[in-house]
Amino acid sequence: MSHKRILIVTGDYVEDYEIMVPFQALQMVGHEVHAVCPDKQAGDQIRTAIHDFEGDQTYTEKPGHNFTLNAGFDEINAADYDALLLPGGRAPEYLRLNERVLDVVRHFAEAGKPIAAICHGIQLLTAADLLRGRSCTSYAACGPEVKLAGGTYVETAVDSVHVDGNLVTAPAWPAHPAWLAAFLKVLDA
Repeated sequence: MSHKRILIVTGDYVEDYEIMVPFQALQMVGHEVHAVCPDKQAGDQIRTAIHDFEGDQTYTEKPGHNFTLNAGFDEINAADYDALLLPGGRAPEYLRLNERVLDVVRHFAEAGKPIAAICHGIQLLTAADLLRGRSCTSYAACGPEVKLAGGTYVETAVDSVHVDGNLVTAPAWPAHPAWLAAFLKVLDA
């Protein structure tokens, strides 16, 4: 496995596991990972939320940990990175309003670089108009957005992954083992 530089674009109330686990796991296997948030610098913290599946009609939300960013959003150059990771939670719903965030996301898609999105992270791809003719999965409540964006929504089990070329998607954090394993394969391709 060759060393890659991976960018994570995130924000306040990202899903706790969906930022913590990939951030740590990808570094563990030797990749350089930078987590950034608009209007924040390296060393700043973002709040996270834990989304759980407890038998209700939708997920529940509990306070998570504070996560320390290790790079500044204003200083990054997307061309310097080999891959992009988009965690879910509530952050994507407001991050998609930031045109620079969408430009960063578009860079990875237009360059054919690996993109991993989980849960609501898909909202950044729909807002950037990058799913036309693509298939993906996400949290089920984002399925209509995928369809409206011209993509094919693939319904999968909560612990499953879907791969369409350079795009690796999963419905939620229970899919971490399958999602991260598939992302690593795409990174090494």
